[in-house]
Amino acid sequence: MKKSFYLAAALLILASAFQFGSAQDKAATRTLKVNVKYAGSGTVDDKHKIQVFLFDSPDFMQGNAMPTGMQMTASKNGTVTFTDIPSSPVYAAAIYDPTGGYDGASGPPPSGSSAGLYTKEPPKPGPIAIDSGKTVEVDLPFDDTIKMP
Repeated sequence: MKKSFYLAAALLILASAFQFGSAQDKAATRTLKVNVKYAGSGTVDDKHKIQVFLFDSPDFMQGNAMPTGMQMTASKNGTVTFTDIPSSPVYAAAIYDPTGGYDGASGPPPSGSSAGLYTKEPPKPGPIAIDSGKTVEVDLPFDDTIKMP
């Protein structure tokens, strides 16, 4: 009888710890909302979307980092949300392919695509710090000035 009591107590403690851990993990997540503001001449719609990429290193500018996330918007003034971001800081970049053929996953953006970057000191990518359990919102304006080679 004592063994089953101790076993039940141990299971109850483990279950409580798991629930606490889940709640703690939930509170520790980071969220980023990126407000895209494309002022270029291209048509943005369901067939010509803007891709917003998230990186954990500024080295993506030299082609030395893969995106950690990608979201799309079908609006020139759209908002995309990245959730459960594991680390901080992060870096955001946007691509608009006027042909509508780029899916954001099949390699680098095609030549001629318009590119934008979250920055406060162009052309250097700006770090976006997000504390655990917090949501940060940034604006990423871009136009057709910068094109992919």
